[in-house]
Amino acid sequence: MNTFPYLPLGPLAPDADGLRQFRLWAPAVKQLELALSQGEATTIHPMQEEGHGYLISAPVQAPAGTRYGYYRNGSRRKLYPDPVSRYQPDGVHGRSEVVDSEPRTDQTWKGRTLEGAVLYELHLGTFTPEGTLRAATDKLGYLRDLGVNTIELMPLNQTPGERNWGYDGVLPFALQRAYGRPADLRHFIASAHERGIAVLVDVIYNHLGPEGNYLPKFFPVFTDQHHTPWGPAINFDDRQADGVRNYWLQNVRLWLDDYGADGLRLDAVHAIKDYSAEHFLESVREVADEIGTRDGRELILLAEVDLNAPRYLRPRSEGGYGMSGQWVDEFHHALHVVLTDERRGYYEDFGTLDQLAKALRDGYLYTGQYSAQRQRNFGASPQAAGLQPSQFVVFLQNHDQVGNRMVGDRLLDTVGVDKYLLGAATYLLSPFTPMIFMGEEYGERNPFPYFVHHGDAPLIEAVRKGRAAEFAAFQQPGHTVPDPQAERTFQSAKLSWEEDERIASFYRRALHLRAAAPRDYSFADISVDRKDNLLTWAISGSPYTACANFGASELTVEVDGELLLESNGATLDNHLLRLPAWGFALTQ
Repeated sequence: MNTFPYLPLGPLAPDADGLRQFRLWAPAVKQLELALSQGEATTIHPMQEEGHGYLISAPVQAPAGTRYGYYRNGSRRKLYPDPVSRYQPDGVHGRSEVVDSEPRTDQTWKGRTLEGAVLYELHLGTFTPEGTLRAATDKLGYLRDLGVNTIELMPLNQTPGERNWGYDGVLPFALQRAYGRPADLRHFIASAHERGIAVLVDVIYNHLGPEGNYLPKFFPVFTDQHHTPWGPAINFDDRQADGVRNYWLQNVRLWLDDYGADGLRLDAVHAIKDYSAEHFLESVREVADEIGTRDGRELILLAEVDLNAPRYLRPRSEGGYGMSGQWVDEFHHALHVVLTDERRGYYEDFGTLDQLAKALRDGYLYTGQYSAQRQRNFGASPQAAGLQPSQFVVFLQNHDQVGNRMVGDRLLDTVGVDKYLLGAATYLLSPFTPMIFMGEEYGERNPFPYFVHHGDAPLIEAVRKGRAAEFAAFQQPGHTVPDPQAERTFQSAKLSWEEDERIASFYRRALHLRAAAPRDYSFADISVDRKDNLLTWAISGSPYTACANFGASELTVEVDGELLLESNGATLDNHLLRLPAWGFALTQ
Protein backbone atom coordinates (compact mmCIF):
# COMPACT_ATOMS: atom_id res chain seq x y z
CA MET A 1 0.00 0.00 0.00
CA ASN A 2 1.27 3.47 -0.90
CA THR A 3 1.52 5.56 2.28
CA PHE A 4 2.79 9.05 2.96
CA PRO A 5 6.44 8.88 4.13
CA TYR A 6 7.34 10.76 7.31
CA LEU A 7 10.84 11.96 6.37
CA PRO A 8 13.37 14.14 8.22
CA LEU A 9 13.45 17.78 7.11
CA GLY A 10 15.97 20.60 6.80
CA PRO A 11 19.73 20.28 6.32
CA LEU A 12 20.46 16.54 6.54
CA ALA A 13 23.57 15.09 8.16
CA PRO A 14 26.69 15.39 5.97
CA ASP A 15 28.02 12.31 4.20
CA ALA A 16 31.56 10.92 4.37
CA ASP A 17 32.73 13.58 1.90
CA GLY A 18 31.24 16.41 3.96
CA LEU A 19 28.41 17.02 1.52
CA ARG A 20 24.80 17.31 2.63
CA GLN A 21 21.34 17.53 1.14
CA PHE A 22 18.49 19.83 2.09
CA ARG A 23 14.93 18.54 2.24
CA LEU A 24 11.70 20.48 2.48
CA TRP A 25 8.05 19.55 2.27
CA ALA A 26 6.62 22.26 0.02
CA PRO A 27 3.56 21.19 -1.99
CA ALA A 28 2.47 24.86 -2.22
CA VAL A 29 5.38 25.83 -4.53
CA LYS A 30 5.88 25.10 -8.20
CA GLN A 31 9.63 25.69 -8.14
CA LEU A 32 12.09 25.93 -5.27
CA GLU A 33 15.73 26.99 -5.18
CA LEU A 34 18.19 26.68 -2.33
CA ALA A 35 20.45 29.71 -1.89
CA LEU A 36 23.69 29.08 0.03
CA SER A 37 25.77 32.03 1.24
CA GLN A 38 29.39 31.47 2.15
CA GLY A 39 31.33 34.67 2.66
CA GLU A 40 30.45 37.09 -0.14
CA ALA A 41 29.44 34.33 -2.55
CA THR A 42 25.91 32.94 -2.97
CA THR A 43 25.22 29.81 -4.97
CA ILE A 44 21.80 28.70 -6.21
CA HIS A 45 20.80 25.02 -6.26
CA PRO A 46 17.49 23.83 -7.73
CA MET A 47 15.48 21.47 -5.53
CA GLN A 48 14.27 18.21 -7.09
CA GLU A 49 10.95 16.48 -6.51
CA GLU A 50 10.99 13.38 -4.30
CA GLY A 51 7.26 12.68 -4.38
CA HIS A 52 4.42 13.42 -1.97
CA GLY A 53 5.37 17.12 -2.02
CA TYR A 54 8.93 16.62 -0.78
CA LEU A 55 11.79 18.46 -2.48
CA ILE A 56 15.49 17.68 -2.01
CA SER A 57 18.73 19.25 -3.16
CA ALA A 58 21.72 17.56 -4.71
CA PRO A 59 24.59 16.98 -2.24
CA VAL A 60 26.25 20.34 -1.64
CA GLN A 61 29.10 21.78 0.40
CA ALA A 62 27.34 23.46 3.35
CA PRO A 63 29.23 23.11 6.64
CA ALA A 64 27.77 24.21 9.95
CA GLY A 65 27.49 27.99 10.05
CA THR A 66 26.50 28.32 6.40
CA ARG A 67 23.71 30.86 5.85
CA TYR A 68 20.92 29.82 3.52
CA GLY A 69 17.35 30.35 2.42
CA TYR A 70 14.89 29.51 -0.36
CA TYR A 71 13.59 31.28 -3.46
CA ARG A 72 10.06 30.39 -4.55
CA ASN A 73 8.57 29.97 -8.02
CA GLY A 74 11.45 31.48 -9.99
CA SER A 75 11.44 34.84 -8.17
CA ARG A 76 14.64 36.17 -6.57
CA ARG A 77 12.93 39.15 -4.93
CA LYS A 78 12.40 37.49 -1.56
CA LEU A 79 14.65 35.00 0.19
CA TYR A 80 12.62 32.93 2.66
CA PRO A 81 14.02 31.33 5.81
CA ASP A 82 13.87 27.57 6.12
CA PRO A 83 10.60 26.50 7.82
CA VAL A 84 12.68 24.00 9.83
CA SER A 85 15.56 26.38 10.54
CA ARG A 86 17.44 25.57 13.75
CA TYR A 87 18.82 29.08 14.14
CA GLN A 88 18.03 32.55 12.80
CA PRO A 89 21.01 34.87 13.43
CA ASP A 90 19.15 37.80 11.84
CA GLY A 91 15.67 37.11 13.21
CA VAL A 92 12.48 35.69 11.74
CA HIS A 93 12.83 37.53 8.41
CA GLY A 94 16.50 36.74 7.82
CA ARG A 95 18.54 33.86 6.45
CA SER A 96 18.79 30.56 8.29
CA GLU A 97 21.99 29.03 9.59
CA VAL A 98 23.05 25.41 9.19
CA VAL A 99 23.31 23.77 12.62
CA ASP A 100 24.56 20.22 13.04
CA SER A 101 23.24 17.81 15.62
CA GLU A 102 25.64 16.68 18.31
CA PRO A 103 25.73 13.41 20.29
CA ARG A 104 24.32 13.62 23.80
CA THR A 105 26.91 13.69 26.56
CA ASP A 106 24.53 12.45 29.29
CA GLN A 107 23.86 8.93 28.11
CA THR A 108 23.52 7.60 31.68
CA TRP A 109 20.62 9.94 32.47
CA LYS A 110 17.31 8.03 32.28
CA GLY A 111 14.85 10.83 33.02
CA ARG A 112 12.06 10.82 35.59
CA THR A 113 8.31 10.46 35.83
CA LEU A 114 5.75 12.89 37.26
CA GLU A 115 5.49 10.69 40.31
CA GLY A 116 7.57 12.52 42.91
CA ALA A 117 8.29 15.47 40.60
CA VAL A 118 8.51 19.10 41.74
CA LEU A 119 8.25 21.39 38.72
CA TYR A 120 9.60 24.92 38.29
CA GLU A 121 8.28 27.04 35.42
CA LEU A 122 10.65 29.72 34.16
CA HIS A 123 11.00 32.21 31.33
CA LEU A 124 14.62 32.34 30.21
CA GLY A 125 14.59 36.02 29.23
CA THR A 126 13.50 37.19 32.68
CA PHE A 127 14.88 34.47 34.98
CA THR A 128 18.30 36.13 35.19
CA PRO A 129 19.57 39.67 34.50
CA GLU A 130 21.34 38.36 31.38
CA GLY A 131 18.33 36.42 30.15
CA THR A 132 20.41 33.66 28.58
CA LEU A 133 20.80 29.91 28.78
CA ARG A 134 24.36 30.29 30.05
CA ALA A 135 23.21 32.48 32.92
CA ALA A 136 20.33 30.11 33.73
CA THR A 137 22.81 27.23 33.87
CA ASP A 138 24.49 28.96 36.80
CA LYS A 139 21.18 28.80 38.73
CA LEU A 140 20.77 25.03 38.46
CA GLY A 141 22.48 24.39 41.79
CA TYR A 142 20.08 26.80 43.48
CA LEU A 143 17.07 24.96 42.01
CA ARG A 144 18.45 21.57 43.07
CA ASP A 145 19.03 22.78 46.62
CA LEU A 146 15.52 24.25 46.73
CA GLY A 147 14.06 20.82 46.02
CA VAL A 148 13.19 21.22 42.33
CA ASN A 149 13.76 18.14 40.19
CA THR A 150 11.99 19.15 36.96
CA ILE A 151 12.29 22.46 35.07
CA GLU A 152 9.58 23.58 32.65
CA LEU A 153 11.01 26.11 30.17
CA MET A 154 8.56 28.50 28.60
CA PRO A 155 8.70 28.35 24.75
CA LEU A 156 12.17 28.57 23.25
CA ASN A 157 11.29 29.01 19.58
CA GLN A 158 12.14 32.09 17.55
CA THR A 159 9.68 34.96 17.76
CA PRO A 160 9.83 38.45 16.23
CA GLY A 161 12.37 40.67 17.97
CA GLU A 162 14.41 39.97 21.08
CA ARG A 163 11.73 39.59 23.76
CA ASN A 164 8.49 37.66 23.92
CA TRP A 165 6.71 35.19 26.18
CA GLY A 166 7.38 32.71 23.36
CA TYR A 167 3.80 32.08 22.26
CA ASP A 168 4.16 34.25 19.13
CA GLY A 169 6.64 31.84 17.56
CA VAL A 170 6.70 31.42 13.79
CA LEU A 171 9.77 29.21 13.36
CA PRO A 172 9.10 26.31 15.75
CA PHE A 173 12.48 24.62 15.19
CA ALA A 174 14.66 27.72 15.66
CA LEU A 175 16.01 28.58 19.11
CA GLN A 176 15.28 32.17 20.17
CA ARG A 177 18.59 33.89 19.42
CA ALA A 178 18.36 36.15 22.49
CA TYR A 179 18.77 33.04 24.67
CA GLY A 180 21.96 31.81 23.04
CA ARG A 181 22.91 29.20 20.48
CA PRO A 182 21.76 25.57 20.14
CA ALA A 183 24.94 24.39 21.84
CA ASP A 184 23.94 26.47 24.88
CA LEU A 185 20.62 24.65 25.15
CA ARG A 186 22.33 21.26 24.94
CA HIS A 187 24.74 22.39 27.65
CA PHE A 188 21.90 23.62 29.86
CA ILE A 189 20.00 20.33 29.60
CA ALA A 190 23.09 18.19 30.15
CA SER A 191 24.07 20.35 33.16
CA ALA A 192 20.58 19.95 34.62
CA HIS A 193 20.86 16.19 34.25
CA GLU A 194 24.18 16.23 36.11
CA ARG A 195 22.27 17.71 39.05
CA GLY A 196 19.39 15.25 38.84
CA ILE A 197 17.02 17.75 37.22
CA ALA A 198 14.81 16.89 34.25
CA VAL A 199 13.98 19.55 31.63
CA LEU A 200 10.64 19.97 29.86
CA VAL A 201 10.19 22.32 26.89
CA ASP A 202 6.93 24.21 26.35
CA VAL A 203 5.78 23.76 22.74
CA ILE A 204 2.88 25.28 20.79
CA TYR A 205 1.16 22.94 18.35
CA ASN A 206 -2.16 24.79 18.20
CA HIS A 207 -1.30 28.12 16.52
CA LEU A 208 1.46 30.28 15.06
CA GLY A 209 2.35 33.91 15.69
CA PRO A 210 1.18 36.77 13.48
CA GLU A 211 4.51 38.20 12.25
CA GLY A 212 7.04 36.37 10.10
CA ASN A 213 4.95 33.27 9.53
CA TYR A 214 6.11 32.10 6.10
CA LEU A 215 5.00 28.49 6.52
CA PRO A 216 1.85 28.93 4.35
CA LYS A 217 4.17 29.91 1.49
CA PHE A 218 5.44 26.33 1.51
CA PHE A 219 2.65 24.07 2.74
CA PRO A 220 -0.98 24.19 3.93
CA VAL A 221 -0.20 24.60 7.62
CA PHE A 222 -3.71 25.91 8.36
CA THR A 223 -7.20 24.61 7.66
CA ASP A 224 -10.42 26.61 7.44
CA GLN A 225 -12.36 23.58 8.72
CA HIS A 226 -11.53 24.48 12.34
CA HIS A 227 -10.79 27.64 14.27
CA THR A 228 -9.01 28.54 17.50
CA PRO A 229 -9.07 31.64 19.75
CA TRP A 230 -5.89 32.75 17.95
CA GLY A 231 -7.13 32.31 14.38
CA PRO A 232 -7.14 29.39 11.91
CA ALA A 233 -6.35 25.95 13.28
CA ILE A 234 -3.31 23.87 12.38
CA ASN A 235 -4.17 21.39 9.63
CA PHE A 236 -3.99 18.02 11.36
CA ASP A 237 -6.91 16.34 9.58
CA ASP A 238 -7.73 18.17 6.34
CA ARG A 239 -6.30 17.70 2.84
CA GLN A 240 -2.49 17.23 2.82
CA ALA A 241 -2.48 16.90 6.60
CA ASP A 242 0.12 14.10 6.53
CA GLY A 243 2.93 16.50 5.70
CA VAL A 244 1.73 18.97 8.32
CA ARG A 245 1.66 16.23 10.95
CA ASN A 246 5.16 15.15 9.95
CA TYR A 247 6.38 18.74 10.28
CA TRP A 248 5.26 18.94 13.92
CA LEU A 249 6.32 15.39 14.77
CA GLN A 250 9.80 16.22 13.50
CA ASN A 251 9.64 19.12 15.98
CA VAL A 252 8.91 16.61 18.76
CA ARG A 253 12.02 14.71 17.72
CA LEU A 254 14.10 17.90 17.75
CA TRP A 255 13.49 18.63 21.44
CA LEU A 256 13.46 15.06 22.73
CA ASP A 257 16.10 13.46 20.54
CA ASP A 258 18.48 16.15 19.30
CA TYR A 259 18.48 18.34 22.41
CA GLY A 260 17.83 15.51 24.88
CA ALA A 261 14.95 17.18 26.71
CA ASP A 262 12.98 14.98 29.11
CA GLY A 263 9.58 15.88 27.78
CA LEU A 264 7.24 18.52 26.50
CA ARG A 265 4.61 20.77 27.98
CA LEU A 266 2.02 21.02 25.19
CA ASP A 267 0.21 24.35 25.08
CA ALA A 268 -3.62 24.41 25.01
CA VAL A 269 -4.15 20.97 23.49
CA HIS A 270 -7.93 21.47 23.58
CA ALA A 271 -7.32 23.87 20.65
CA ILE A 272 -5.71 21.09 18.58
CA LYS A 273 -8.59 20.13 16.32
CA ASP A 274 -8.18 16.67 14.86
CA TYR A 275 -10.81 14.17 13.70
CA SER A 276 -8.26 11.74 12.27
CA ALA A 277 -8.44 8.05 13.13
CA GLU A 278 -5.33 8.67 15.26
CA HIS A 279 -5.37 12.00 17.07
CA PHE A 280 -2.21 14.06 16.68
CA LEU A 281 -1.53 13.77 20.42
CA GLU A 282 -1.48 9.99 20.08
CA SER A 283 1.14 10.38 17.37
CA VAL A 284 3.20 12.61 19.66
CA ARG A 285 3.04 9.92 22.35
CA GLU A 286 4.08 7.30 19.80
CA VAL A 287 7.18 9.30 18.81
CA ALA A 288 8.08 9.91 22.46
CA ASP A 289 7.68 6.23 23.27
CA GLU A 290 9.86 5.27 20.33
CA ILE A 291 12.67 7.56 21.50
CA GLY A 292 12.24 6.58 25.15
CA THR A 293 12.29 2.85 24.40
CA ARG A 294 15.37 3.19 22.20
CA ASP A 295 17.28 5.20 24.83
CA GLY A 296 15.86 3.53 27.92
CA ARG A 297 14.65 6.81 29.42
CA GLU A 298 11.40 8.25 30.71
CA LEU A 299 9.80 11.03 28.67
CA ILE A 300 6.99 13.22 30.01
CA LEU A 301 4.19 14.72 27.93
CA LEU A 302 2.41 17.32 30.02
CA ALA A 303 -0.74 18.85 28.52
CA GLU A 304 -2.38 22.16 29.18
CA VAL A 305 -6.03 21.29 28.58
CA ASP A 306 -9.13 23.28 29.46
CA LEU A 307 -11.25 20.14 29.64
CA ASN A 308 -11.76 17.76 32.54
CA ALA A 309 -11.58 14.89 30.09
CA PRO A 310 -9.71 11.76 31.24
CA ARG A 311 -9.21 10.61 27.64
CA TYR A 312 -6.24 12.99 27.36
CA LEU A 313 -4.44 11.12 30.15
CA ARG A 314 -5.56 7.54 29.61
CA PRO A 315 -2.99 5.31 27.87
CA ARG A 316 -3.31 4.79 24.14
CA SER A 317 -3.89 1.10 24.83
CA GLU A 318 -7.08 2.10 26.67
CA GLY A 319 -8.36 4.45 23.99
CA GLY A 320 -6.76 7.59 25.41
CA TYR A 321 -4.27 10.07 24.00
CA GLY A 322 -1.45 8.99 26.31
CA MET A 323 -0.46 12.28 27.91
CA SER A 324 1.56 11.80 31.10
CA GLY A 325 -0.30 14.51 32.98
CA GLN A 326 -2.01 17.87 32.72
CA TRP A 327 -2.03 21.34 34.20
CA VAL A 328 -5.11 21.65 36.43
CA ASP A 329 -6.36 25.22 36.30
CA GLU A 330 -9.42 24.35 38.38
CA PHE A 331 -7.30 23.60 41.44
CA HIS A 332 -5.67 27.01 41.05
CA HIS A 333 -9.03 28.77 40.59
CA ALA A 334 -10.59 27.12 43.64
CA LEU A 335 -7.59 28.07 45.80
CA HIS A 336 -7.19 31.56 44.32
CA VAL A 337 -10.80 32.62 44.89
CA VAL A 338 -10.83 31.38 48.50
CA LEU A 339 -7.70 33.47 49.15
CA THR A 340 -8.68 36.60 47.18
CA ASP A 341 -12.48 36.55 46.79
CA GLU A 342 -12.01 37.55 43.12
CA ARG A 343 -15.01 36.22 41.18
CA ARG A 344 -14.91 37.80 37.71
CA GLY A 345 -14.76 35.86 34.44
CA TYR A 346 -13.83 32.21 34.77
CA TYR A 347 -13.58 32.67 38.55
CA GLU A 348 -17.39 32.87 38.81
CA ASP A 349 -17.59 29.06 39.13
CA PHE A 350 -15.46 29.11 42.29
CA GLY A 351 -15.39 30.52 45.80
CA THR A 352 -16.45 27.98 48.43
CA LEU A 353 -14.29 25.93 50.75
CA ASP A 354 -16.27 22.84 49.79
CA GLN A 355 -15.06 23.32 46.22
CA LEU A 356 -11.45 23.55 47.35
CA ALA A 357 -11.96 20.40 49.41
CA LYS A 358 -13.28 18.60 46.32
CA ALA A 359 -10.33 19.84 44.25
CA LEU A 360 -7.97 18.45 46.91
CA ARG A 361 -9.76 15.13 46.85
CA ASP A 362 -10.52 14.69 43.13
CA GLY A 363 -8.05 16.87 41.23
CA TYR A 364 -10.85 18.08 39.01
CA LEU A 365 -13.53 20.18 40.66
CA TYR A 366 -16.11 19.69 37.92
CA THR A 367 -16.69 15.99 37.36
CA GLY A 368 -20.07 16.13 35.62
CA GLN A 369 -22.01 18.80 37.50
CA TYR A 370 -23.37 22.06 36.06
CA SER A 371 -20.92 24.92 35.45
CA ALA A 372 -22.46 28.41 35.56
CA GLN A 373 -19.59 29.91 33.61
CA ARG A 374 -19.78 27.28 30.86
CA GLN A 375 -23.59 26.98 31.15
CA ARG A 376 -23.51 23.20 30.84
CA ASN A 377 -22.59 20.05 32.70
CA PHE A 378 -18.84 19.70 32.65
CA GLY A 379 -16.13 17.15 33.34
CA ALA A 380 -15.75 13.49 34.32
CA SER A 381 -14.30 11.62 37.28
CA PRO A 382 -10.54 10.97 37.10
CA GLN A 383 -10.82 8.24 39.72
CA ALA A 384 -13.41 6.34 37.68
CA ALA A 385 -11.09 6.62 34.68
CA GLY A 386 -8.18 5.03 36.55
CA LEU A 387 -6.00 8.15 36.63
CA GLN A 388 -3.40 8.79 39.32
CA PRO A 389 -2.97 11.91 41.50
CA SER A 390 0.59 12.41 40.26
CA GLN A 391 -0.80 13.10 36.77
CA PHE A 392 -2.36 16.35 38.04
CA VAL A 393 0.02 19.33 38.07
CA VAL A 394 -1.18 22.07 40.43
CA PHE A 395 0.12 25.55 41.19
CA LEU A 396 -0.46 28.76 43.08
CA GLN A 397 0.72 30.86 40.12
CA ASN A 398 1.96 30.34 36.57
CA HIS A 399 2.79 32.56 33.61
CA ASP A 400 -0.88 32.76 32.57
CA GLN A 401 -2.37 33.38 35.99
CA VAL A 402 0.12 36.19 36.64
CA GLY A 403 0.75 37.55 33.15
CA ASN A 404 -2.88 37.68 32.08
CA ARG A 405 -3.67 40.11 34.88
CA MET A 406 -3.70 43.76 33.84
CA VAL A 407 -0.29 44.69 35.23
CA GLY A 408 1.07 41.17 35.74
CA ASP A 409 0.97 41.54 39.51
CA ARG A 410 1.84 38.53 41.64
CA LEU A 411 -0.44 37.00 44.25
CA LEU A 412 1.71 38.18 47.15
CA ASP A 413 0.79 41.80 46.36
CA THR A 414 -2.91 40.93 46.69
CA VAL A 415 -3.10 38.69 49.75
CA GLY A 416 -0.10 39.36 51.98
CA VAL A 417 2.34 36.86 53.45
CA ASP A 418 -0.01 34.86 55.72
CA LYS A 419 -2.52 33.97 53.02
CA TYR A 420 0.31 33.52 50.54
CA LEU A 421 2.01 30.87 52.67
CA LEU A 422 -1.33 29.16 53.31
CA GLY A 423 -1.89 28.95 49.55
CA ALA A 424 1.66 27.73 49.00
CA ALA A 425 1.30 25.00 51.62
CA THR A 426 -2.03 23.88 50.16
CA TYR A 427 -0.59 23.10 46.75
CA LEU A 428 3.01 22.18 47.69
CA LEU A 429 1.74 19.59 50.19
CA SER A 430 -1.33 18.53 48.23
CA PRO A 431 -1.70 14.96 46.90
CA PHE A 432 -0.80 16.24 43.42
CA THR A 433 2.35 17.27 41.53
CA PRO A 434 3.32 20.86 42.41
CA MET A 435 4.69 23.46 39.99
CA ILE A 436 6.42 26.62 41.25
CA PHE A 437 6.38 29.76 39.08
CA MET A 438 9.82 31.36 39.04
CA GLY A 439 10.45 33.66 41.97
CA GLU A 440 7.40 32.76 44.03
CA GLU A 441 9.54 30.54 46.26
CA TYR A 442 11.28 33.54 47.83
CA GLY A 443 8.49 36.14 47.53
CA GLU A 444 9.36 37.89 44.25
CA ARG A 445 7.60 41.24 44.03
CA ASN A 446 8.40 42.17 40.42
CA PRO A 447 5.42 41.64 38.09
CA PHE A 448 5.30 39.38 35.07
CA PRO A 449 3.33 41.42 32.51
CA TYR A 450 2.66 40.45 28.92
CA PHE A 451 5.42 41.68 26.57
CA VAL A 452 6.26 41.46 22.85
CA HIS A 453 8.78 42.89 20.40
CA HIS A 454 7.07 43.01 17.03
CA GLY A 455 8.43 44.89 14.02
CA ASP A 456 5.15 45.52 12.24
CA ALA A 457 3.67 48.91 13.24
CA PRO A 458 -0.04 48.05 12.64
CA LEU A 459 0.39 44.82 14.59
CA ILE A 460 2.05 46.65 17.48
CA GLU A 461 -0.84 49.08 17.66
CA ALA A 462 -3.39 46.27 17.45
CA VAL A 463 -1.75 44.45 20.37
CA ARG A 464 -1.73 47.64 22.44
CA LYS A 465 -5.39 48.33 21.72
CA GLY A 466 -6.34 44.72 22.37
CA ARG A 467 -4.75 44.70 25.82
CA ALA A 468 -6.28 48.06 26.69
CA ALA A 469 -9.74 46.90 25.62
CA GLU A 470 -9.42 43.66 27.58
CA PHE A 471 -8.86 45.55 30.82
CA ALA A 472 -10.90 48.69 30.09
CA ALA A 473 -13.00 48.27 33.23
CA PHE A 474 -9.93 48.05 35.47
CA GLN A 475 -7.95 51.07 34.24
CA GLN A 476 -7.79 54.36 36.12
CA PRO A 477 -5.31 57.24 36.32
CA GLY A 478 -1.94 55.87 37.38
CA HIS A 479 -3.09 52.29 36.95
CA THR A 480 -3.12 51.32 33.28
CA VAL A 481 -2.07 48.41 31.09
CA PRO A 482 1.71 48.31 30.58
CA ASP A 483 2.71 48.84 26.97
CA PRO A 484 3.46 45.30 25.73
CA GLN A 485 5.93 46.59 23.12
CA ALA A 486 7.98 48.76 25.47
CA GLU A 487 11.33 47.39 26.60
CA ARG A 488 10.64 48.73 30.12
CA THR A 489 7.71 46.32 30.38
CA PHE A 490 10.04 43.43 29.63
CA GLN A 491 12.69 44.75 32.01
CA SER A 492 10.11 45.08 34.80
CA ALA A 493 9.46 41.33 34.57
CA LYS A 494 13.04 40.30 35.35
CA LEU A 495 13.45 38.61 38.71
CA SER A 496 14.97 40.80 41.40
CA TRP A 497 16.24 37.83 43.44
CA GLU A 498 15.47 39.87 46.58
CA GLU A 499 14.57 37.14 49.06
CA ASP A 500 11.93 37.26 51.79
CA GLU A 501 13.53 34.86 54.28
CA ARG A 502 10.23 33.85 55.87
CA ILE A 503 8.81 32.80 52.51
CA ALA A 504 12.04 31.22 51.26
CA SER A 505 12.56 29.12 54.38
CA PHE A 506 8.94 27.97 54.33
CA TYR A 507 9.24 26.76 50.72
CA ARG A 508 12.50 24.95 51.41
CA ARG A 509 11.07 23.20 54.47
CA ALA A 510 7.81 22.28 52.70
CA LEU A 511 9.66 20.76 49.73
CA HIS A 512 12.01 18.86 52.06
CA LEU A 513 9.02 17.32 53.85
CA ARG A 514 7.29 16.56 50.56
CA ALA A 515 10.36 14.69 49.33
CA ALA A 516 10.08 12.33 52.31
CA ALA A 517 6.37 11.58 51.69
CA PRO A 518 5.02 8.49 49.87
CA ARG A 519 4.90 8.76 46.08
CA ASP A 520 2.89 5.74 44.96
CA TYR A 521 -0.76 6.22 45.93
CA SER A 522 -4.16 6.47 44.27
CA PHE A 523 -7.18 8.74 44.57
CA ALA A 524 -8.69 6.16 46.93
CA ASP A 525 -5.85 6.90 49.39
CA ILE A 526 -6.69 10.61 49.65
CA SER A 527 -8.86 11.77 52.55
CA VAL A 528 -10.10 15.35 52.88
CA ASP A 529 -12.29 16.75 55.68
CA ARG A 530 -13.88 20.14 56.08
CA LYS A 531 -15.40 21.62 59.24
CA ASP A 532 -16.36 25.27 59.03
CA ASN A 533 -13.16 27.06 57.90
CA LEU A 534 -10.87 24.13 58.69
CA LEU A 535 -9.59 21.85 55.93
CA THR A 536 -7.55 18.77 56.75
CA TRP A 537 -6.12 16.25 54.34
CA ALA A 538 -3.91 13.19 54.45
CA ILE A 539 -2.75 10.30 52.29
CA SER A 540 -3.11 6.72 53.45
CA GLY A 541 0.31 5.37 54.41
CA SER A 542 1.78 8.83 54.97
CA PRO A 543 2.65 9.98 58.51
CA TYR A 544 1.63 13.56 57.68
CA THR A 545 -1.66 15.38 58.25
CA ALA A 546 -2.19 18.88 56.84
CA CYS A 547 -4.40 21.37 58.69
CA ALA A 548 -5.39 24.67 57.06
CA ASN A 549 -7.46 27.49 58.53
CA PHE A 550 -9.17 29.37 55.70
CA GLY A 551 -10.86 31.81 58.05
CA ALA A 552 -10.20 35.13 59.78
CA SER A 553 -10.52 33.69 63.32
CA GLU A 554 -8.19 31.43 65.28
CA LEU A 555 -9.06 27.73 65.45
CA THR A 556 -8.07 25.05 67.95
CA VAL A 557 -7.84 21.45 66.72
CA GLU A 558 -7.08 18.26 68.61
CA VAL A 559 -4.32 16.30 66.87
CA ASP A 560 -1.85 13.52 67.57
CA GLY A 561 1.84 13.72 66.81
CA GLU A 562 4.29 16.60 66.53
CA LEU A 563 4.34 19.88 64.64
CA LEU A 564 6.61 19.72 61.57
CA LEU A 565 5.75 22.91 59.69
CA GLU A 566 3.69 26.01 60.38
CA SER A 567 3.06 29.15 58.37
CA ASN A 568 2.28 31.96 60.79
CA GLY A 569 2.69 31.05 64.42
CA ALA A 570 0.68 27.87 64.87
CA THR A 571 1.52 26.03 68.11
CA LEU A 572 0.91 22.49 69.40
CA ASP A 573 0.54 21.87 73.13
CA ASN A 574 -0.92 18.71 74.76
CA HIS A 575 -2.44 17.58 71.45
CA LEU A 576 -4.16 20.94 70.97
CA LEU A 577 -3.15 22.67 67.74
CA ARG A 578 -3.71 26.42 67.72
CA LEU A 579 -4.13 27.68 64.15
CA PRO A 580 -4.08 31.47 63.74
CA ALA A 581 -6.27 33.11 61.10
CA TRP A 582 -5.21 31.92 57.65
CA GLY A 583 -2.72 29.58 59.29
CA PHE A 584 -1.33 26.22 58.21
CA ALA A 585 0.29 23.34 60.07
CA LEU A 586 1.68 19.97 59.06
CA THR A 587 1.78 17.35 61.80
CA GLN A 588 3.26 13.89 62.15
